[in-house]
Amino acid sequence: MNETDTHNPHGLYRRDPRQEWIQRNRLHPLHGQVTHPKLTEQRGPSGLIRKNPHQVGFIGPHGIKRIDRMAGNSSQPLSLRRAPVTTDIPLPLINIVDPAFYIAVVPDFSGGYLSAHDKDILGQAQALVDEISQARNQVGAVVAIAFGDINATDLDTAGVDRLIHMCDTQVEPTASMYRQLFNGDYNPEACLSVLCAVDSQLNPLHWLLPDSTHGGFDTGCRLAAALGERPATQVYQANAKQVIGRINGSTQDYQRETPRLLMLSAECHLPVDETRHEVIELPIQPLLDPLIQDSGSPLKPQHITSLGLMNVDPNAIPLAEAPFIFSGGNGIRQWELFHQAAKALGATEGASRVAVDDGFMPRHRQVGATGTWVTADVYLAVGISGAIQHMQGIGQCRKVIAVNTDPNCDMVKRADLSFIIDSQAFLEALLNALKPINNEANEHAA
Repeated sequence: MNETDTHNPHGLYRRDPRQEWIQRNRLHPLHGQVTHPKLTEQRGPSGLIRKNPHQVGFIGPHGIKRIDRMAGNSSQPLSLRRAPVTTDIPLPLINIVDPAFYIAVVPDFSGGYLSAHDKDILGQAQALVDEISQARNQVGAVVAIAFGDINATDLDTAGVDRLIHMCDTQVEPTASMYRQLFNGDYNPEACLSVLCAVDSQLNPLHWLLPDSTHGGFDTGCRLAAALGERPATQVYQANAKQVIGRINGSTQDYQRETPRLLMLSAECHLPVDETRHEVIELPIQPLLDPLIQDSGSPLKPQHITSLGLMNVDPNAIPLAEAPFIFSGGNGIRQWELFHQAAKALGATEGASRVAVDDGFMPRHRQVGATGTWVTADVYLAVGISGAIQHMQGIGQCRKVIAVNTDPNCDMVKRADLSFIIDSQAFLEALLNALKPINNEANEHAA
């Protein structure tokens, strides 16, 4: 029963249509008197208690109650927002004291972060550990090997039990030498020497690497040749007995007994999402001792010399492989400013379907389900509201930044960071902010 119900002598509930009308009319002078601030339920026409949706949400600027579906990412003042409900339930921690065997994983760690592809492979590794542990009645662990800097903070929830981080050693003078070897430069022979040392000392049952262009395929081929293994490539389904992969340009499938070294495709397995793992770092120095010569120089003499990264045109990078995409949509009024900003940022240009259909961008720059599916580390969308096809195409992007005048558009809701501003003003401010940085870079280059 609520304020709009009346009780007669016969025990029947009767509804007051006038009070219900006042309750629905938020501009009525008596609205506040008939609406209890804590009332969330009311009796429906059939006498059943029903939830009152008008009591959920916050008061908008026009006196209308609204429901915040943006989890706090709204243009409304903080005092008018409904606090998002957060239920942080800690995941169970998997504690492996003395593993009887290892499954070794070499993630790409592109940019120092775990990609979706890396997490799928770690999920596959944990599945293999569970299957083999049940068959042998032993407890195994997943060990991940990283060479460069690690910026990821989700190794525990991704399924890493043990970690070998080559740039984390504090033993001098080998520390500086190994950081120089593994921190950023292309040095496949040094990486292969470390993997061979890990194989000889830990003797993992299986090696899992991503079948990717970020280095996983190259490293996997070198490791297979060094270990004398015949690897399984483009694997999309695997267990302890057999694997299924693709051949002939992904037009046919093959099936074979599970080898020791697997190079897996994306979405080969569901990532870990129900457990946490300890991420205990294994001591590096014992692994490196056999590789250090008496003279103190790490590893063996290398036949490949890295000359550093080359400056390339960002637009020469295919959209599907670009790490940083600067995408424009219908909100762009001056495309010359857009091109200047993309060049100043060093980003690959993308576009929405509307911008492509209007002739402002070529068709191969279209991002979305009807264009190119992208997996960029950073996707900056300027003037793109976010059609469903476009949102599908950027689903695997790690960080999304939105620039739009509509705080309620789907792109802003999806974004990790939003700028509610006109695209013209944003591009001008961005160019002004980048001008001194680019000038300084040009002076150093000269």
